[in-house]
Amino acid sequence: MSEKSDPSLWQGFKAFLMRGNVIDLAVAVVIGAAFTNMVNSVVKGVINPLIGAFGTQSLDSYSSCLKGPCTGTGDTATGVRILWGSVLGATLSFLITAAVVYFLMVLPMAKYLARQEARRKAKESAEEIIEITELEVLKEIRDALVAQRGSGPDRS
Repeated sequence: MSEKSDPSLWQGFKAFLMRGNVIDLAVAVVIGAAFTNMVNSVVKGVINPLIGAFGTQSLDSYSSCLKGPCTGTGDTATGVRILWGSVLGATLSFLITAAVVYFLMVLPMAKYLARQEARRKAKESAEEIIEITELEVLKEIRDALVAQRGSGPDRS
């Protein structure tokens, strides 16, 4: 019984892997990871220094002391710190990523799909007009033939 279930199990797994969705998803994950690295580099290399012109170079160093005294860093830190600078950096990374994805991927694809739909509707409309025109021509031919029969010599 296991001999019969193994080939079907293997065939099912093979069919699953060969589906386009799995491959597309794997490619999307790899590209997404590379894209995340690129956006993080932009935030750390461009955005942070621009914000650093008004303060420190790293957003991670921005913090507030909730319960003092806040001294030291890392394991030797005392007090309760709110590290809002790292949250701000992550928020900027998210906003940049979302803006790039929307303006470079989602918006152009939506416009492309809308144009394709408009072309499809125009083509269907043109086909309907042609069909209606052909139907009208056939009706005219029928009416002309009926008129010829009615006005022709009487064969009775």
